[in-house]
Amino acid sequence: MHPIVKLVAQRLALGALLLLAASALIFGLTEALPGDAAQAILGQAATAESLANLREEMGLNRPALTRYFEWLGGILTGDMGVALTNKLDIATSVASRMANTLFLAFWAALISVPLAILLGLIAVRYQNRWPDKMISGVTLASISLPEFMIAYILIFFFAVKLFWAPSFANISSSMSLLEQLHAIALPVAVLVLVVLAHMMRMTRAAILNVMQSAYIETAELKGLTGFQVIARHAFPNAIAPIVNVVMINMAYLVVGVVVVEVVFAYPGMGQYLVDAVVKRDVPVVLACGVIFAAVYILLNIFADVVSILTNPRLRHPK
Repeated sequence: MHPIVKLVAQRLALGALLLLAASALIFGLTEALPGDAAQAILGQAATAESLANLREEMGLNRPALTRYFEWLGGILTGDMGVALTNKLDIATSVASRMANTLFLAFWAALISVPLAILLGLIAVRYQNRWPDKMISGVTLASISLPEFMIAYILIFFFAVKLFWAPSFANISSSMSLLEQLHAIALPVAVLVLVVLAHMMRMTRAAILNVMQSAYIETAELKGLTGFQVIARHAFPNAIAPIVNVVMINMAYLVVGVVVVEVVFAYPGMGQYLVDAVVKRDVPVVLACGVIFAAVYILLNIFADVVSILTNPRLRHPK
C-alpha cells in the first residue's frame, strides 16, 4: 500500500474512533446534567403519576447503556429522534439550522481566509516595519477581546448609532441574497475579526520560518523581488501549517459560533443548541453535540491529509 493511502486510511480510522468516543462522552455528560427532563417539560406542578408516565414514554426509565446504543444506532441510520419539547423531527430541524450556520460560516470564511493570507504576506514583506507592527497590533487587539464584546461594540456603532446594519440577524428563505447578506453583516464581521488574527499570525510565523531556508537566499540572488520570493517560494512551502490553522478556524466558524448566534438571535445550530439546553431537550442536545464533533473531527482530518500531501517525502517515497 502506498504510504499516502496508508496514512490517510489511518487518519480516517482514528477519526471514526474519536467520533465514537465523543458520542459516548456527550451522552454521558447529558446523563449527568442536573434536573429531570420530564419535570422540565411538565413543570413543578406535575403529579408523580404524570411524571412517571412521561418518563416511561420518553424511555428514561430504561438503563442508560441501552438508551445509548439505541440512540447511536439511530444516528448511524440518520434517525436523530424527535424533540421532547415540540415533538418535531430533529433531523428536519437540524437541516435548516445547519444550512443557516453554514451560510454564515461560508461568508465569514470567504472574507477571512484570503484576507488573513494577504495580511500575513504583507507582514512578512515589511517585517519589523510599520505595516507589520500595525497589522500585528490590530490582530492582537481582536484576539484579546471576547466575541460577545466585539459583537456588542459593532452593534452599538453600526446598528444603534449609524443604522447601517440590523442588530438581529434574522434570515429566511423568502429573503433575497442581498437582504440575507445585509442581515448577517454584523455577525460575519465579528467572526472575521475573531478568526482573522489567528490565521494571519500563523501565516506570518510559518512563512518567516521558511524564509530561513537556503533556497530562499538562492531565489534572492537570482534577482527576484522580496514579494516574489515570498509568494513563489516561501508561501508554497509553508502551506501545511497554514492549512492546519485555517481548518481549525473553519471548525470554529461552524462549531464555535454559539455565542455569536445567541447575541444576534441568529437561527443557526448554536441558537438551537442553547434553546435545547435551557429546555433540557436531551435528544436535541445529543444531536447537536454529535454534529459539532463530526464537523470538527472531519475538518482536522482534512487538514492532516493536506499536510501529508504537501510533504514531498511522502509524495515521492524512495
